[in-house]
Amino acid sequence: MFRTFSTLFASALLLTASACAQKAPVYAPVPAPGATTLSGGFSVPQGFAVTTYAEGFQKPRLMVLSPGGDVFLSDSSAGKIYVMRGGAVAQSKQVFAEGLNQPHGLAFHGGYLYVANTDGVVRFAYKSGDQKASGEAQKLLALPSGSGHSTRTVVFGPDNKMYVATGSSCNVCEESDTRRAAVWVYDEGGKNGQAYATGLRNAVGLEWYGGTLYATNNGRDNLGDNIPPEGFYKLAQGRDFGWPYCYTTQPGEAQIWDKDFGKKSAEVCKASTPAFALTTAHSAPLGLAFYTGKAFPAAYQGMMFVALHGSWNRSEKSGYKVVMIDPKSGKVQDFLTGFLSGGATKGRPVALLSLPDGSMLLTDDDSGKVYRITYKAAAAKKVGASGS
Repeated sequence: MFRTFSTLFASALLLTASACAQKAPVYAPVPAPGATTLSGGFSVPQGFAVTTYAEGFQKPRLMVLSPGGDVFLSDSSAGKIYVMRGGAVAQSKQVFAEGLNQPHGLAFHGGYLYVANTDGVVRFAYKSGDQKASGEAQKLLALPSGSGHSTRTVVFGPDNKMYVATGSSCNVCEESDTRRAAVWVYDEGGKNGQAYATGLRNAVGLEWYGGTLYATNNGRDNLGDNIPPEGFYKLAQGRDFGWPYCYTTQPGEAQIWDKDFGKKSAEVCKASTPAFALTTAHSAPLGLAFYTGKAFPAAYQGMMFVALHGSWNRSEKSGYKVVMIDPKSGKVQDFLTGFLSGGATKGRPVALLSLPDGSMLLTDDDSGKVYRITYKAAAAKKVGASGS
């Protein structure tokens, strides 16, 4: 009888432990700071407004500001790069280059516009004010393509080096090509490439700020609704960020071994660097931008804004909004919501761009639009006084 009781008790403990192991914290962003208001069909903090800046794109993705102050935008499905000019709205929208292979990341450096296609990086000669490429694209380097994540991102660092992110070929696997699931660094001509940061399943958003390269990342699928949370990372030379063996479940704390994948052992996670901030699993963080203007209130200046593209495989949808992340504390807050209402969606945010006039742009590759986000202190006071 004692043995039977002991067996039952042990079984109950195992079941309890198993159930606990399946539970995971849901890193839903906290509400936006202060009261919110509706603008352009979206919910934003008081004083902010959302308007349509440009539309009519197929799949607008990443943006970059040219040395001359124009906004360049990649349209991956159309194979085009657009250049836009305007204030409150884009008064002109010209095709700078076309016939590209799923163009995505854009960067200006040394008199060139660099474009990260799905199969490699090219560049166009550029001088301030150009509305159309003056010549053919120069191919700098080839990248692995044809399976898995198709977007590529390119940025230049303060060292004048070119940093290129390439996503994984799979959900979870050991890659045969070391350029996959990693950020590589090259000289400006695409030579002398070497791994800069590894273990990043799909780092779509890259931006240098304060001497640090920040990245978003899309975690693996098929471990349930809440595992693993999506992460945000501070990259550095030689750091590994876990995938495919490990993932972060607590910001800044040691990563967890992916026993479902089962390769290597938990020992490998001791050498991996955790995310400094997390958000809800499967919400698909894509483009990021640090707000460098002065028009937004002080609490928003120097913050990292990230577009959560939205889940496709979660029982209750996550993402479909813009969040604000404090790069020091890792605190994540909702900033712009309204793409998702119940189970219905009206768009999928992709990337942001901070502009010299203090506004910020946001691409939506589902509606084919670019939104402009502005702030007016008078509007905030008026809303606050009305009590609405």
